Amino acid sequence: MPHKGKLATWNDDKGFGFIEPNDGGPRVFVHIKAFKSRSRRPIQGDVVSYETAKDNQGRTNAVNATLGGGKAKRRSGPKGRAPAIMFSLLFLGALGYLTYIGILHPYLLYWYLGASLVAYAAYANDKSAAQSGRWRTKEATLQLIGLVGGWPGALIAQESLRHKSRKMSFQVVFAISVVLNGVALVWLHTADGQIFLRKLLSLIRQLLSTI
Repeated sequence: MPHKGKLATWNDDKGFGFIEPNDGGPRVFVHIKAFKSRSRRPIQGDVVSYETAKDNQGRTNAVNATLGGGKAKRRSGPKGRAPAIMFSLLFLGALGYLTYIGILHPYLLYWYLGASLVAYAAYANDKSAAQSGRWRTKEATLQLIGLVGGWPGALIAQESLRHKSRKMSFQVVFAISVVLNGVALVWLHTADGQIFLRKLLSLIRQLLSTI
């Protein structure tokens, strides 16, 4: 029997939420897989048509769900995401320019680009895992990748994939890691930092020569 209701809650990172039926009664669990055909992802406030079925534990879940009219406005559209993505691209562009004029060592640019690619892939994999119920990447791992230089790619992933961008506790730690990374980048261009960087690059060359 078809039912209608409003998507009262929706966790896009994990791909599930709860429907509040129009005819009253308890909220109904709905997973992203229950939406068989859709032109976009569900958001909180959407009107949903659905049927119900019992799972293996006897709980009522929504199945054969479709998105109806009356959807809520997205809280972060393309215009809202643009500044964060632009900031990341400008930062990487600035690193490229400073490398070109000889202020930055090329290895630093390569490091940030490589770490950013790793970060984006890690966020994309975690988003996919959340939606399919697979093993998730630990938040500490995502934060560590950002701390060591992958934050531009992480920021692009957060905004373009809409993953971890609304979790306040995660965002606070992420912001601190970006600041710490910036402080470390500045320190690397002090006298002590230059000595450390030369020793580190020498060690990397020695390790590469043994491979």
